[in-house]
Amino acid sequence: MSHSYEERATMIAAGELQSFVPFGREHCKNHPNAVNLQLRQLQPASELWSSDGAAGLVGSLQEVTLQEREKECWQLRKGTAPDDVEYEEELYVAGNMVIWSCGSKNQASYVYKAFTVDSPVQQALWCNFTVPASKKYGKDVVEQTVCIVQSTCVNVHSMSGKDFISPLPFQVSTLWSTKFGLLLERKNITVDGHVSPSREPLPILFSMLHPLDEIAPVVCKSTGLFEARLQYVSDNALRVLFTCLEPSIILSYDTQQCTHTVWALRKVTPEEQSNVLKCPGPIHTPNSAPSFLSTHLRNVTRLDSPASPLHCHALHNQSRIPAIPGLHSRVHSPSISNMAALSRAHSPGIAAPSFSGAQRFNMSCHTPSPRGHSILASPNSTLNDTALLPEMEPILPDLCIEQLWTETSASSRDKGCQASKVFITSDLCENMYLCFLVESHQQLRCVKFLESNETSQLIFASVTTITAKDAAPLEDIHAMLVLEANGSLVLYTGVTRVSKVFVPGLLSPTFSVQNHPPQLSTPLENVSTPARATIQHISQLEEVGMPSPVLEVRNSTQHHESSWLEDSLFQQAAPHIHTLKDPVSNRVTLELSTGSMLRITIPEVATSELVKRCMQAIRFILPKDTAMKVLVKWYNSYNAPGGPSMHLEWNLFVTCLMTMMGYNTERLTWTRNLHFDVPLSPVIAPKKARPADTGSDEDWGYLRCSEYHWQVFMRPAMAVQGLETVSPPGGVEIHESTLRLESSALLFPHIPVLFYVLHLLYEDLKLDELQRSGARALVGLLQQLAKDLRLDDYIDLYWRDYPSFIKTFKEACVIDQDQLELMAWPVFLNGDAPCVFDWLSRCLRGQDVAPFPYLPSICERTKLLVLSYALYMVGDEDAISTNMQKYLSRLSAGQKKNISEPFLRRESSVKSAPSSGCLAEKLVVWLASAGFTLKDLESVPFGVALPIRDAIYQCREHPCSDWSEEVCALIGRQDLTRQAHKVTLAHRKSTVGLNVMLEPLLTSEAEEEEDGMTDLHPEVTGLIWSQDLRVQEVRRLLQSSRPVRVNVPHLPEVSDHEYIEEKENKLLQLCQRTMSLPVGRGLFTLFSYHPVPTEPLPVPKLNLTGRAPPRNTTVDLNSGNIDVPPNMTSWPSFHNGVAAGLKIAPVSQVESAWIAYNKPKSADLANEYAGFLMALGLNGHLTKLATLNIHDYLTKSHEMTSIGLLLGVSAAKLGTMDMSITRLLSIHIPALLPPTSTELDVPHSVQVAAVVGIGLVYQGTGHRHNAEVLLAEIGRPPGPELEYCTDRESYSLAAGLALGMVCLGHGSNLIGMTDLNVPEQLYQYMVGGHHRTHAGTNREKHKSPSYQIKEGDTINVDVTCAGATLALAMIYLKTNNRSIADWLKAPDTMFLLDFIKPEFLLLRTLARCLIMWNEIFPNADWVTSNVPQIIQENIGNQEQANISEDLNMETLVQAHDYIIAGGCLAVGFRFAGSANSDAFDCLYKFARKFMQCLTTSTTTVTGQYNLQTCLSMVLLAVSMVMAGSGNLKVLQLCRFLHKRTFGEMNYGFHMAHHMALGLLFLGGGRYTLSTSNSAIAALLCALYPHFPAHSTDNRYHLQALRHLAVLAAEPRLLVPVDVDTLKPCYALLDVTYKETQWYEETTVELMAPTMLPELHLLKQIKVKGPRYWELNIDISKGTQYLQSIFSRDGVLYVKLRAGQLPYKDDPHGWKSLLAPNNRNPELRTFKPEAISTFTSDAALVSFAKYFCRASENMKQKQETVALLSAVLYECVTQENPEMLSTHMSIDQAVRTLKRGDLCETFSLWQMKLVLELCESKVLQLRLRDAHRQGHGLLLSSEFLPVMKCSADRALDHWLCDNSHVLRAYLRGQPMNKDTHGNMLACFLVYHSIPSLKNMVTSDLEGCSCFPELLLKSSQLGVPVRALLRLSPLFLQNHESGGQPCFF
Repeated sequence: MSHSYEERATMIAAGELQSFVPFGREHCKNHPNAVNLQLRQLQPASELWSSDGAAGLVGSLQEVTLQEREKECWQLRKGTAPDDVEYEEELYVAGNMVIWSCGSKNQASYVYKAFTVDSPVQQALWCNFTVPASKKYGKDVVEQTVCIVQSTCVNVHSMSGKDFISPLPFQVSTLWSTKFGLLLERKNITVDGHVSPSREPLPILFSMLHPLDEIAPVVCKSTGLFEARLQYVSDNALRVLFTCLEPSIILSYDTQQCTHTVWALRKVTPEEQSNVLKCPGPIHTPNSAPSFLSTHLRNVTRLDSPASPLHCHALHNQSRIPAIPGLHSRVHSPSISNMAALSRAHSPGIAAPSFSGAQRFNMSCHTPSPRGHSILASPNSTLNDTALLPEMEPILPDLCIEQLWTETSASSRDKGCQASKVFITSDLCENMYLCFLVESHQQLRCVKFLESNETSQLIFASVTTITAKDAAPLEDIHAMLVLEANGSLVLYTGVTRVSKVFVPGLLSPTFSVQNHPPQLSTPLENVSTPARATIQHISQLEEVGMPSPVLEVRNSTQHHESSWLEDSLFQQAAPHIHTLKDPVSNRVTLELSTGSMLRITIPEVATSELVKRCMQAIRFILPKDTAMKVLVKWYNSYNAPGGPSMHLEWNLFVTCLMTMMGYNTERLTWTRNLHFDVPLSPVIAPKKARPADTGSDEDWGYLRCSEYHWQVFMRPAMAVQGLETVSPPGGVEIHESTLRLESSALLFPHIPVLFYVLHLLYEDLKLDELQRSGARALVGLLQQLAKDLRLDDYIDLYWRDYPSFIKTFKEACVIDQDQLELMAWPVFLNGDAPCVFDWLSRCLRGQDVAPFPYLPSICERTKLLVLSYALYMVGDEDAISTNMQKYLSRLSAGQKKNISEPFLRRESSVKSAPSSGCLAEKLVVWLASAGFTLKDLESVPFGVALPIRDAIYQCREHPCSDWSEEVCALIGRQDLTRQAHKVTLAHRKSTVGLNVMLEPLLTSEAEEEEDGMTDLHPEVTGLIWSQDLRVQEVRRLLQSSRPVRVNVPHLPEVSDHEYIEEKENKLLQLCQRTMSLPVGRGLFTLFSYHPVPTEPLPVPKLNLTGRAPPRNTTVDLNSGNIDVPPNMTSWPSFHNGVAAGLKIAPVSQVESAWIAYNKPKSADLANEYAGFLMALGLNGHLTKLATLNIHDYLTKSHEMTSIGLLLGVSAAKLGTMDMSITRLLSIHIPALLPPTSTELDVPHSVQVAAVVGIGLVYQGTGHRHNAEVLLAEIGRPPGPELEYCTDRESYSLAAGLALGMVCLGHGSNLIGMTDLNVPEQLYQYMVGGHHRTHAGTNREKHKSPSYQIKEGDTINVDVTCAGATLALAMIYLKTNNRSIADWLKAPDTMFLLDFIKPEFLLLRTLARCLIMWNEIFPNADWVTSNVPQIIQENIGNQEQANISEDLNMETLVQAHDYIIAGGCLAVGFRFAGSANSDAFDCLYKFARKFMQCLTTSTTTVTGQYNLQTCLSMVLLAVSMVMAGSGNLKVLQLCRFLHKRTFGEMNYGFHMAHHMALGLLFLGGGRYTLSTSNSAIAALLCALYPHFPAHSTDNRYHLQALRHLAVLAAEPRLLVPVDVDTLKPCYALLDVTYKETQWYEETTVELMAPTMLPELHLLKQIKVKGPRYWELNIDISKGTQYLQSIFSRDGVLYVKLRAGQLPYKDDPHGWKSLLAPNNRNPELRTFKPEAISTFTSDAALVSFAKYFCRASENMKQKQETVALLSAVLYECVTQENPEMLSTHMSIDQAVRTLKRGDLCETFSLWQMKLVLELCESKVLQLRLRDAHRQGHGLLLSSEFLPVMKCSADRALDHWLCDNSHVLRAYLRGQPMNKDTHGNMLACFLVYHSIPSLKNMVTSDLEGCSCFPELLLKSSQLGVPVRALLRLSPLFLQNHESGGQPCFF
């Protein structure tokens, strides 16, 4: 019986028993069955989502047999959700289905994803692929995926929704998931020995690092005797059994040697790659395998030729192969690697020559196929001819396996010792073991391994063998469950046996039939459960040589596995455990012999936080073997069947620990009364069984020791009644000698060390408010140990902490001297008792401190706070880095040392010093980097936390804009936290509140829909223009979707027919305006819309009808009464499409499919779609359009589509020199094609677009070849026939603009182009002259002159001048090159003026000014200074008759106006987007002047058309300067011109005016123009001063280029958003400009939302107080921060200060409760109702409601209410509501002290720390510092002195009455029972009186006078304040000549 008792005694109970059925199995029952699958197969393949192509019906019938459905397997793993909720994930495979489900304790399982594929699933596994870091993200992205293996391919489905299909080039036996990706193990099929011996075996291990990567062979580095060999893994005997991600290792088995080997898996180094490639030598050396392999793999691609016998064979066999991967892999796999080419040619298998489809389904594995075999040997195969071709590059290996450990050869080994299960487990002391189960030997072999000091290397140590039938790891509790041969379950930690596991409901095998034989008898037992990734696979068993019939039986009868032999034995016996499966954290499934499955949970080591921490400390300090024994003993006693409940766990732990130390816990009164219900256990001595109903004396004793009793007992009133005299019965008579310790106990020698680590843990618990009860529980144990070890210092410390509780401890155990010598007495026990509060207090008082001891990774809170004080209060900046040892001494246990030291160094090197030297900043940044949050701060005691709160308060006032999100959260600036969080937002859709739409203001719903301007942000525009409705007015002017009003008076003499014609003519005039509106609308609504991916983009209609009043009759142009130009609407609808597309914001999610989805069905909308494509290019989305679609659109040969696409793609690839786009453009430019190429018929306007496209793609690159071609193209002569004869001007202009863009701003530094003479050639194009002979490719084309246009060999300046002028302007842009600028001066003689077109003068003036950029000044004098003298002199005196006849007045006046317009335009460019008031005034003046000329009735010399052109250009210049500002005066000008629809007003002028309007409100006021080189180039293209005469006019300038203005737009609107309401608001900004040559450094005050100047001009931006928290953005450090703000709608989060109202509600600041006129004294205790204006914090509002309102029955508490109200007011107005609890705590502490019933001195310690902080030097200095006036302290000046005074008074009163108590204590006399121990402890703590031992040694009693006393005590660190109170005791004693005080 004793044996069975022993078994029973160390037994633990498993919890949470439940039957287990894989969730997937249930789900599969409801899944479509075989019949449904066949129906799916009959659908056309295009409509299927199928992974492997549609097989024939016959094939699918074969695939889905019933037997296939029976095969099932599953695997489980642990998953964690973002909020750390644990759950289990299951991957279930059956037939063609894979079901991935999740479920947890508190949530039922659900299907996460279910996959169905077309052929049986061979295997499914989870795998993480790493996508290497890209420039965009900066860190590696891990894709979590599930891989489904079929016979021909692997389907990879990632959690982010990506799907890949990777074809398999060979048959795979198993796939393994590794740290780097997938590992593929090739199936090894030998065909009856046909393989010729001369060939080397091919590799069998391959890797795939990403589904899009090639499959590459793995190399192995095995350590030979003399050198390390590197070769491919091609040993056919190798089987992979196990892979592990961390550490990255694999375990393999050699079927010939019968040994297991561990390999490290890592990436290949470049040297190793080159070594593998270099390997020379004849074919039969192993090294030649790679070369053969690569040629073999690559050359199968050559088999695609129809002549190849292999290819034909594959095609003829189509009926038998369910799916030829070659037909489908192309469609699915984005990158078909060369490797995959193999699978295109024949069915999989490199070394599997049989090509029959049958072989894939294992119907017959041994059919030799001579034809298939020829791939390796026969001479007629194509492969042989190419196999040795040198140019084939070999496949580089990605991964390498390096041998770490091999099993030693055992003599008893036989064939079957391959491991069936492998796992890694760790023990409670963190040793790691690799365990593998050899089922045939019933052995579990555990190999211990550890990381060497350089962590990359693993060292494998001893092997331990445990007899076992099965085993499973339990990673959460560092243990494993072992199924022993006799069927019992045993728990091991590492290789240490813990105990048996009792499963309720299962009879333990020990008590069942004793004589059942070991189950080695049948081969069935060796086969494991259904194949899983970590369990042996059936295919592998096949190779080991298992008889196949058995396999068949096993598969078909999976759940009835017991053979007849077992049945006969166990007919009567209960079911027994058969195998262990699916271990996840601490749960495991038991499969019983009946086939049913049970899921059990193995209990944890400890559940209470306190016990866990104590365990950690014990494990840390003890030697490993001792620690292991302690942990095992505790585990058994805690988890015995029917173990203790949670709150009794601590009592059990204390008893258990003390028993192991040698205490007799029955004899000690307090431990005897610790209450726990545990049955008999080996650790605890047997107790008297308690009677169930009748009570006993012990119950009374238990109550006495209960928590409740402590609290009652600590009230003095109760203490008087003498409760403490009750001693437990029998406790008094115990003779002292019986309370001895058992010195042979396990932990006896370690008692001092354990005491010390538990004391440090106690000190750490004191620093956490939430663990205070734990500290109090621990102090009982510590007190007992301290008494017995006679450590008076510690006893004194505990008494001071818990005076009333410690008094109840009376007993001590005697430890003899000889026993003391047995103990290991550590050196650190000899010093003072470490007290963390005392240490912090000394820091605050500025005294020297010794390093504080701490346990690494256990006492982290201690470390954090000690270093914070060292940094912030001591002021040592290096405390957190190099000087750590000065303040902390690490306690190192022997075995931990080498691990912990480097950690300390590493940690300190990570923290980079913050930019500013300020200590507060340093502290906050360091705390945040250590993971310290506001939540943690709340649990720090209030006194300790105050310095950290102070630092936070300092930083909150003056934060840095570049702090991380964590730092901003810690300092409580939600505005900054939100801002720092933006980086993650930028990848998502849009930003916060700016997309919240308000109610439509003016128009009704139906109209809202169609005008295309609904998506502006009304919240922002309402703040920018709050006084008027200008935005609505602009919408009215720009809408083109409603009929226009045609108001023609019907005169009596006009007939009805004529009247109708008149109305239609008027409508035609108005339509010129309507058609030009979209260009302006595109600019107005720029980037304001985020499209919905499932809806097409709404495009407003272009409505060209009218309504005639008064009857509102419809007027239509299609009535046939008047002639309407053909194709009139084609360009306007193009512009309409662009306008719609430009609404889409660049940050939106736009996919290729969505772009194609928007393609209209009807052909008449094709122009609109062409414009939409161009717009997508301008906002950068066209790069996502698939190349296939681009090709598709271009082949349609639709002119508009080609123009939009070419310009769009070029704009999207601006300045990238992208080759694919260059090819695309070159096809459309004859000059870029080779001379011999066929002439393509490219429409002229498409050529123009392509030429500009080249300029955009090569912008600023200075590309020589393109520059040369474009230079020649400017002067391209007309060809013979009619080519190049029409619209030559626009082509020449485009070539000039493109040349300018290619060489943008390069000036004279054009590298390698000196021979082209670019400036001279351009000058010649500008002023005329003879053609130079063409060098280069295109001279052939220019040989024969045109038959139509006779130009001779002179340059036609009318064609070439404009392009050449602008090219010069762009090449020399901003270079201030005077010599070039002088070429562009306007001529100053009448003769020369007559030779030049006035509009070219405008261009020359503009070009000259752009070159002399720095000389442009925003005043009228400068503008007129561009006019030559001859004009200036003669313009003024027109009236006088004495004008010389030589002067042509008309020429002069026109030249004057155009030059003025050019000057104005230059000012517009120079000050674009700056809203410069001088520039505006100057330009506005000129605009008014031109307006007056235009409106005067007399026709001037200039002519209406010219005046109108000049006016348009000046208007555009004004709106460029005021871009985005919505200036009212400019809006009035635009509106005036909008209404002029008569006279010379044509389509082009309307376009100019509405472009001006669009620029004025660019992007709804959120965008403005940039003056970068690139922007100026774009604006020159867009604002070319010759506007089209009618809607089809592209002669001088391609209309599509007008939209390039978008490229110059940049977001510079800063929108403050209130972080609490997430609504835009007003905020004051200070914007500081950098100093420039024109002005000093200046600061201006702006009210945001406002447009900021260009960022390179700024130094810093500051959000000003007092309404909002301040924020500085320093731009001198870099503009990235601001740019990231602008990229997301310019949202800058701001936070309103308490008590302040936003500017919108209170513009002048008079309504605020803090307004100066409100500062009357009564307000200090403000009404609780007023709190809501200060804060929306629910806690504060409730506090005001319940604590600050005097109710009827609180009359006498009026004073308290007043105090609380004042405190609340103080906290809220000073912006530190978190200080409310501190105020309250201080108040409570003082009140309790006054009452004299402080039972623990904890709150007093905190109070003392607060007072010391306020008196510390750091804060005193800050208070004196005048700059920081008002930001002194967190606690108000009045509150603290009052509290201090109360506390002092209470203690002084006590001292007066009870000085004898203090004197007795100082003399070391034992205290009487009725003394005021509590108040004495409070006095000692409050006055920092050192421990008794120190006072005795310093001999204070010998002092005769106060100075001497002061001198001695200052060495002890006694404050003077305390000494003044003590001195009467010392000195009075001396004067009276009495006895010495202390002895």
